[in-house]
Amino acid sequence: MASHIKINRASGTWTVRAGGAVLGETTEALELTEGDYPPVIYFPRGDIAMAFLDASDETSHCPHKGDASYYSVVTKSRTLKNAVWSYENPHKAVAGIKGYLAFYNMDEIAVEQI
Repeated sequence: MASHIKINRASGTWTVRAGGAVLGETTEALELTEGDYPPVIYFPRGDIAMAFLDASDETSHCPHKGDASYYSVVTKSRTLKNAVWSYENPHKAVAGIKGYLAFYNMDEIAVEQI
């Protein structure tokens, strides 16, 4: 793994909410830290209500993690475009995040430890 990336199990129970709806809750979250960036919580896909997410055509590339695909979150009042990302086939060094989703930190989305 790139020396500036660390993946650890996030202790406790984590939840993600958007537009008043709970999108997921898990005790299996991962915390990814990368250099000086704030830690990012990754949720197992199986613990997220995928009915609230629409796959997007958006992609990006990280030289350390690989190619990311994106999802938009559909709430009652609006669609939060490309608010979620996933590394479907991450580089071997970060293979632990395969099958996990991360959510952008924004006013309309709350990722919290409960």
